[in-house]
Amino acid sequence: MKIVLQSPLDMHLHLRENTMLQTVAPYTCRTFAGAVIMPNLVSPVDSLEKLRRYKDEIMKAGKSDTFAAYMTLFFRKYTREELAQAKKEIIGIKLYPAGITTRSESGVSNFDEIDETLSLMEEMEIPLLVHGESNGFVLDRETEFLSMYQRLAEAFPKLHIVMEHITTAAAVDFIDRYPNVSATVTLHHLLITLDDVIGGLLDPDLFCKPIAKRPEDRLRLREAVFSGHGRIMFGSDSAPHPRHKKECCGCAAGIFSAPVALPMLAELFEEAGRLDLLQHFTSDIACRRYGIQPPQKTVTLEKKSWTVPELCGTVKPFGAGRQLRWSVTETV
Repeated sequence: MKIVLQSPLDMHLHLRENTMLQTVAPYTCRTFAGAVIMPNLVSPVDSLEKLRRYKDEIMKAGKSDTFAAYMTLFFRKYTREELAQAKKEIIGIKLYPAGITTRSESGVSNFDEIDETLSLMEEMEIPLLVHGESNGFVLDRETEFLSMYQRLAEAFPKLHIVMEHITTAAAVDFIDRYPNVSATVTLHHLLITLDDVIGGLLDPDLFCKPIAKRPEDRLRLREAVFSGHGRIMFGSDSAPHPRHKKECCGCAAGIFSAPVALPMLAELFEEAGRLDLLQHFTSDIACRRYGIQPPQKTVTLEKKSWTVPELCGTVKPFGAGRQLRWSVTETV
């Protein structure tokens, strides 16, 4: 049995820097036609100069001539001139509330001061990608942020707003209220709940932000994805950390799913009886919502078992040691 995907896309990806970039980039570049690259580096990607340099590093590390690195700028106050110069080289601007996740310390601390930049983005048709969490109780952070999404969606009705890596039933319901709102959903949030993370012994490799939620939230995400929701697309939020950052006090948040993303999605969609929607979820929705034409890349998955390695360099992949039923056998 085979599945053939045309130009699959990962619409939310962390590639990090230096040695880590060299280690992880090839896993995505081999099996995806493109990915939206997050800008929260040690020195945030908040200028065109930084963006161009980072993109060059990604393309060299990925070693693929059929991969599009869709770049994002880290949100700050931008001038009209800066946005005009960057528009053709970015897919959007990523907004992080200050301190809410890895390397977001220079994110937005005062949301009353962002409207001028958002107005320019709306006018220039530059999408806004948002890590939507408050600083409240950890299980309520996404739900608490919905009021901010509402303000943004209503104040800027022509601005394409992407709710990144949603995990709650409330977030799914919110999307249907505003036609200018889209969302990404990760592989791991379709598979795990908070019980998998802390229900027994703590599993640091399943600790991520936003944190996994309740079974009913996971069910609502699956219902939306397996119904072919037209504004919910795949974004892995694959976020690698070396072992010493995971097996320690103050464990880093992030799940490295790039090596297993398509095979695990194939399993999940097969179990739901919706393999017919895998192309829709991993490419078609993103192309339509963002208005992009990715490089032509045909990816074939076959019903051929393999075992996920325990380590990829210094990084433990999602599902390490597990036998998967589907394999990527060809990319053209």
